[in-house]
Amino acid sequence: MKTHDSFRALTLTWLALVALTLVSLGLGEWFRAAAWLPILVAAIVWVKGALVARYFLESRNTHPFIARLLKGFIVIAPVALILTAFFGATFARWATL
Repeated sequence: MKTHDSFRALTLTWLALVALTLVSLGLGEWFRAAAWLPILVAAIVWVKGALVARYFLESRNTHPFIARLLKGFIVIAPVALILTAFFGATFARWATL
């Protein structure tokens, strides 16, 4: 990839990350009590994680084990957000002594 193309891809990715962050802030402010909001926020977290891994961490150029580990983390984080949002009290009871 040429330097100019690489810079363009990184810039567009950064702008997409900023836009997704602003959308997340707006959704949280406008739809604070919506039951579907945690699912949408988890999807945005997943997309942002995938963008960061691909363009800034260059996961496609790493050892396959590292790439799979990174993909696993990108999947686990949004799932944990959803589980915590819908079953937070249950997880809190399991975590107490």
